[in-house]
Amino acid sequence: MTTTASLKPNLAAWARGYETLTQEYDYWLEDIEGELPSELQGTLWRNGPGQFELGGVSYRHPFDGDGMVSALTFRDGRVHFRNRYVRTQAFQEEQQAGRILYKNVFGTLKPGGFWANLFDFNNKNVANTNVLYYAQKLWALWEAAPPHRLDPYTLATTGLDPLVGKLPFSAHPRLDPQTGHLVNFGVEVGLQSRLHLWELNPSGKIVRQRVEKLQGLAFIHDFVITPHYAIFFQNPMALDPWPFLFGMKGAAECLHFAKGEPTRILVLPRDGSPVIELEAEPFFIFHHVNAYEQDGLVIIDSIRYEEYLKAQEDRDFKETDFTQIPAGRLWRTTLDLKARRLTTRMHAPRACEFPQVAPNFVGQSHRWAYLASAHAPTANGPMQAVGRFDFVKRLEERYSFDPDGYVGEPVFIPRPGAVEEDGGWVVSLVYRGDVHRTDVIFFDAQNIAAGPIAQLHLPHHVPHGLHGTWSPGFFSKAI
Repeated sequence: MTTTASLKPNLAAWARGYETLTQEYDYWLEDIEGELPSELQGTLWRNGPGQFELGGVSYRHPFDGDGMVSALTFRDGRVHFRNRYVRTQAFQEEQQAGRILYKNVFGTLKPGGFWANLFDFNNKNVANTNVLYYAQKLWALWEAAPPHRLDPYTLATTGLDPLVGKLPFSAHPRLDPQTGHLVNFGVEVGLQSRLHLWELNPSGKIVRQRVEKLQGLAFIHDFVITPHYAIFFQNPMALDPWPFLFGMKGAAECLHFAKGEPTRILVLPRDGSPVIELEAEPFFIFHHVNAYEQDGLVIIDSIRYEEYLKAQEDRDFKETDFTQIPAGRLWRTTLDLKARRLTTRMHAPRACEFPQVAPNFVGQSHRWAYLASAHAPTANGPMQAVGRFDFVKRLEERYSFDPDGYVGEPVFIPRPGAVEEDGGWVVSLVYRGDVHRTDVIFFDAQNIAAGPIAQLHLPHHVPHGLHGTWSPGFFSKAI
């Protein structure tokens, strides 16, 4: 852990993490520092953008990058690595053409100016946001289109899944540990948006489904569940349609905070009862930590921004000025549904993102959250530390990889047979900007501040990623 207070991150090193990874690997990992737990048996899946330019043209935003899934399989102390791009139809067409053919949501347009993009609403499905194994299927997820199904052993793309392809499918489903159901949603955006909520059972069958009309534009990236509710925060957003319609900007570039509008909190009873709606002061949510019911209240922990987080239009995204963009911080929202009242409060001032709880505590009362956070105590910056927050004592513990290490989403892996909430390990991919490669870092979840118990040194980098998950199954033909 860094002992000096280098509060200004090395942004040149951070930017190198957005270099395209052109090679698809398949190898046994040999460079292991420390000792992997003997009980660690399963597969860590990760997804994120892997390609950031094509035909000599750089993508406008990293979220426009083509999805690349990585799989790290652990068995008997050995580790196998594999990565592969998701072969969406658009990816294959563009690779064959050697140039950008599709307009992208976050700002990458087809070459040729507004004439080439005029009235083009056919956004590219980049399949780059999350990866999930459920009902004996592996899916690469992107929130604006159906998921692509992958072979869990080879990561080969088999195409859009015909079952779930009929459902609006966000990139942030929630697995209910009490029922085993996969709960997810999707939004049809329009002048009057439509919110779809549905549940699959472990056999992959739809067991619940409902559709609700929403007031105004709905930009909802994530949600939370409890045993009785699914809860959504509808950010107060508006769209400037003309730059999008006339091919001058991507859809996300045309979004902005709707002045005077509240954040709407929509509570959908999972039994199909009517929606309960409450209003809060305006703020923006990308990701939630968890939610639970207690003493007649519903408690939601989230990463909150005070305004919409969008790319800086006057610079390349690799030159982001973190001092000029809002920081995400850990907040709690408490709902009294009977009285139709709510309260909000900030837990801690440190900038953070990518929150997780132990999977067996989804929808249940939790004490711990695992997060990626900035190195500085209050200033915004790239995520450089892995930490956990104690909601009982309202304290954080963390381990920083400053000045040249940049962390991804921490994933909690339960220890087999553990009953305590923090019984397990936390794993994160750390990009080492000084040597341009990535390490896979393991912590004892009960002692993050003590530092890694094991580090897997990859011989190459993996670009800054987004989300992933752990599965206890063995998915590698090499094993």
